[in-house]
This record gives sequence, C-alpha cells and structure tokens, in this order.
Amino acid sequence: MALYLSRLKGVDLRLGGSGNLGASNATLLLGWRAGVLVALHDIGKAAIAVVLAELIYPDVKNIGAVAGVAAVMGHIFPAPMRFRGGKGFAAYIGMTLALNWKFALAVMVMVLMVTIITDYIVVGTTATVLLVPGYLGWEQRNLLLAIILLLATAVILYKHKENYVRMKRGTEIGLRSAARGERRVR
Repeated sequence: MALYLSRLKGVDLRLGGSGNLGASNATLLLGWRAGVLVALHDIGKAAIAVVLAELIYPDVKNIGAVAGVAAVMGHIFPAPMRFRGGKGFAAYIGMTLALNWKFALAVMVMVLMVTIITDYIVVGTTATVLLVPGYLGWEQRNLLLAIILLLATAVILYKHKENYVRMKRGTEIGLRSAARGERRVR
C-alpha cells in the first residue's frame, strides 16, 4: 500500500525519512491521511492472517501467533520489493489485535500517550513490542507464545536501530516536527 501511494504522490518513501515503506514514514512524507491509510492496511493484513489461521487450524496451539509473526516478517521483508518493506509495527499491532483485542486497544492508548509525551513514535513502538510478548505469554501461561512473539520483537527493534541513533544525536524527527511539516530527505 505504501509503495502504491508513494508512486501516486510522486514521492519515493525509500529516499526520505526512515527510508521504509511503512505507516510512520508515509505519515512523515505524505501526510497523516496517507499514513492512516497505510496503517489500516498494514494492521488489517496481519489481523486477517491471525484470524484465518485460527479458523482453518482451530486445534493447532499458537497458530495465530505463528501466522501473525509471518505476516509481520512478510511486511518487513517483502520478496517482491527486494525484501525492503516497512518496520513492522502496524502489522505487529494488527497481530496483537487479533490475538487479544482488549489488550491491543490498551496498548494502542499507551503508544499514543508515550508518543505524545516523548514526541517520538519509536519510544511507543519499543514499549509495545517489549510488552506484548511478556503480557500475552503470561496471560495465557504460554512460554512458547512469548518466544514466538519475541521473534517479531527482535526484528522490529533491530529495524528501528537508526531511529535510536538519531534520537541519541538529536536528529530524529519528532511527532510535533512532523505535524509542522518538517521532512528529512536521505
């Protein structure tokens, strides 16, 4: 979705902002409407993967988590785009919504609050991907579930390493800067 929107608007998301084809970068470079559309698409594809896997294989324990993690990995490393996709957070939220929607809604409120307070989306992202495996594994008394989810967590944290470096240097674009229209081109 992000690639098609960026082509439609004449902006290559891979050349600006984070250089990724995800909702955050679409928001930074194309505006909030495009960011919301990309986020909804990315959330939906992972949620659908979880729901379908659980419907098709209802007796296979953790199949929803496996399908969700696969959707997140497919978002981050899409073969048709030479394995250069988004950073996986919106897909991770979609997976979490399908696994436990009440908890996911609470997490989304937390992400919003942390992002507003810190001014950085990556802080909310980090808190979320660290919290979800622990909580869902504990809630279901399922260590394997936590381990499966930690696979996606590790990759998402790695994909955000540049954000952490920019935060340390003071060059990361914050939410308020993005709202004022500031952009970073690679």
